[in-house]
Amino acid sequence: MMPAVLALVSAPPVGAGSVTPADVVSVALAVWCTVRLLRERERPLTPEAALVLGAPVVGIAVAAVTSLDADASLLGFVRYLQLFVLVPAAMVLLLRDGRDFRLVAWVVVALAVVQGVIGVRQYQTGTGASYVGQNIRAVGTFGPQDVMGMANLVSYGFVVAVALALALAPRASRRQRCTALGAAAVLMPPLVLSFSRGAWIATASVCGAVLFLAGVRRAVAVLIGGFGVGSQLVAEWVDSIGRLAAGPDRSVTDRYTLWDAALGIWREHPVIGVGLKGFPAHRDSHASLALSSASDTAGAGSGFRRQPLLSPHNMYLLVLSEQGLTGLVALAGSWAAMLVLALRRLVSARPHGLDAGCGLIAVGLLVWQAVDFLYADIGGPSTVMTALVLGLAAWWALADAGSVRGSVSRALPKSAGPAELDPPLGHTCFESGVLAR
Repeated sequence: MMPAVLALVSAPPVGAGSVTPADVVSVALAVWCTVRLLRERERPLTPEAALVLGAPVVGIAVAAVTSLDADASLLGFVRYLQLFVLVPAAMVLLLRDGRDFRLVAWVVVALAVVQGVIGVRQYQTGTGASYVGQNIRAVGTFGPQDVMGMANLVSYGFVVAVALALALAPRASRRQRCTALGAAAVLMPPLVLSFSRGAWIATASVCGAVLFLAGVRRAVAVLIGGFGVGSQLVAEWVDSIGRLAAGPDRSVTDRYTLWDAALGIWREHPVIGVGLKGFPAHRDSHASLALSSASDTAGAGSGFRRQPLLSPHNMYLLVLSEQGLTGLVALAGSWAAMLVLALRRLVSARPHGLDAGCGLIAVGLLVWQAVDFLYADIGGPSTVMTALVLGLAAWWALADAGSVRGSVSRALPKSAGPAELDPPLGHTCFESGVLAR
């Protein structure tokens, strides 16, 4: 069912509302998992997992109960519960082992490649979303109303592909490594052509983190000596970033103004915020005259449309303004705990027979999401993808050791003895990265 949710991520909303097929299937996934758990009492969450995954409920519930707009808060409560609690918890319970994890990871890469190819074609033919007066922005099938959808999916695929390539054992199939690196190279152009500064910054941050965790020597050998692709694309990527950063557009001014408005709202309601989905109602009374009334969207098969600015385009500031410090500590604390636990498990992966490749993917996705939320927030059909990514990371960080135990031994040569398969924990070496031994 999880591949089905992924496949439906780019499907348009149902009717005139904002509910997408991916939303429907993801909720069905969570409900089915809950029913099975209650009926069979099979593989319940560990106390640690229940605490980490359940922490966001505190801030969400308080903000919903104290809001003056009950209808909007109820919708917000359901949405936050779906994205940050139910779907990630369902992923933790339904993924059986590292093979299931890798299957979902490869599906993410495949979907990212498909969307990326469509996006590049849009740029080449001038059929993309409008950007600086031209229909050249790559958005895939997400359209201009979810302009960040393709950028997010392509970024996820790129992170997963790089992690898969670097985490494969030295004697692993050359075909797998070449496939992963080839996918990463294919995903570079659409990432550039998405014209998303936030996605670029987040991806660059993850590349640095993944290279360190995988070991500098292994990374250099794989990326340069082992395959040697993408150098020209990287140069074009950096050049594009420099050109666009030198001339910020109107959206940059609007974003900074929205950030100031969110901080102003929080200062007046520091503990519990103004309630879920309350930012739009309080925005204008805290924003300066520099803020536009709406953003313009067009292209990619859609006509001109004025899209209202309903969020500050910063997840942390959105939570701070609507849920106050209570919600931010609960939600961001949950993500921070997952990252710490994921890193701890990754450090001891090899000695304990765990699939370090899954860990490298999970940590990479968590770091990417944490950085990207500085420039983006939830919204649009692609939001379900964020829940699935958090679910993958949560499985690695929080699932019991028995299910996380992967197939490391099958990746090692048959002549490897017990000492090589299960060295002491202290044998892990940070000098060349946590995956080096």
